[in-house]
Amino acid sequence: MYSGSSDGEGHDSSGPRKIPPVSSMLWVRNLRSYIGSGTGLGSESLMELETKRILLDMFKEKQQKSSEAGTIPSFYKKKPEEGSISQRVQRLAKYRFLKKQTDLLLNADDLDAMWLCLRENCVIDDATGAEKMNYEDFCHIASVCTEQIGSKCRRFFCPSNFMKFEKDESGRIAILPFYLYVMRTVSLTQARIDMSELDEDSDGFLQPHEMEFYIRGLIPNLAQLRDIPAAFVQMYCRIAAHKFFFFCDPHKRGKACIKKVLLSNCLQELMELHQESEEEVTDTEQAENWFSLTSAQRICDMFLALDKDTNGTLSKQELREYADGTLTDIFIERVFDEHVRRGKIGGGNAREMDFESFLDFVLALENKDTPEGLTYLFRCLDLHGRGFLTTADTHTLFRDVHQKWIEGGNYELCIEDVRDEIWDMVKPADPLRITLADLLACKQGGTVASMLIDVRGFWAHDNRENLLQEEEEPQEEA
Repeated sequence: MYSGSSDGEGHDSSGPRKIPPVSSMLWVRNLRSYIGSGTGLGSESLMELETKRILLDMFKEKQQKSSEAGTIPSFYKKKPEEGSISQRVQRLAKYRFLKKQTDLLLNADDLDAMWLCLRENCVIDDATGAEKMNYEDFCHIASVCTEQIGSKCRRFFCPSNFMKFEKDESGRIAILPFYLYVMRTVSLTQARIDMSELDEDSDGFLQPHEMEFYIRGLIPNLAQLRDIPAAFVQMYCRIAAHKFFFFCDPHKRGKACIKKVLLSNCLQELMELHQESEEEVTDTEQAENWFSLTSAQRICDMFLALDKDTNGTLSKQELREYADGTLTDIFIERVFDEHVRRGKIGGGNAREMDFESFLDFVLALENKDTPEGLTYLFRCLDLHGRGFLTTADTHTLFRDVHQKWIEGGNYELCIEDVRDEIWDMVKPADPLRITLADLLACKQGGTVASMLIDVRGFWAHDNRENLLQEEEEPQEEA
């Protein structure tokens, strides 16, 4: 119709103007690639899903950048207030969870039934007479036990448990180790449930009073503690609980991890008091178990005997009488420097050892070969707080031992020879210094510590061959 355009350029009027196909337009191709082709093209649901995906990718990218930037995460969560709804809900949830876990445990009747089932369906080894079972017997016993006891015993009869035990040439395992494994698992699970019930704030840790309450609940079930005087129960629980915290709370935070308590040797030592054969155990063996009534009374009597002024704490002079005065003066000084807190009020009681610190002291000396005991002693041996001992330090420490050695009427010895012997025993990584790691690695750290702090400990090392011979002679006669 028109012969010209507004810009003055002419056009061919011989035919109509052609419109390019929609599919060739760039914006159409981009939109289709964004939304997706096929059925439902342009639907709102697809667009919403794609938008969520893009936003999620943006969030993950931002989260990754924040972590790479070193953002400090939140590590403190405020505990619910006492009496609040959140606290009540938390306690109710914990109660229901622990009750459910208790219902899944095997009781004494269930364990007896399992043992009877194991014995009835096992085979006797002709060579050793041991009762054993192969995997087919294992699966058959699992079915029988499930019928008699219920499904709660099924978890003990999984293939992985069978593979945990030593097998003979026929692929059989002994039934006794398997049954003991079941009993120990049930016992530890029950202990964990009991401890979790006492964990008031549900943080997986027990405070001293909670641990004491747990031990108090065990006393009626421990055969060797049934006759404990009622007036001594509180003191016993205090002494017993302290060993758990000495080994499971080395940093003195005032709480012990429940998992660590369950895996510690302390709990196993406490459970040894279940044994009825107290009459057959000698006084020495009872005293060696920290949790025995004999040991607890011994520690109380020891503290009372040292406390000459009966003020409830021990001064340096009073502590020097420990172990018949065989500990060196410099060691006693270092114990007060490193492990005895100053009193809040100045005066005569400002630098004295209370009963809790005394328990730490006794535990360290009676467990010198453990990492916890050796760590306690090493802090005392490290005169300058540098984290290592030099030859000068060992000379200074042993000088007091040498003095007590001569006063006891023993032969003259050379301090340098003893120092060289200590170095040969430890074999430190750095020949000029001994660290705590060196003492732990050499497996003789407790002996070395005894040589440097206790004249009786040095005498035992000096006469180790004679003492070993005396121990072997009674065995040969028996």
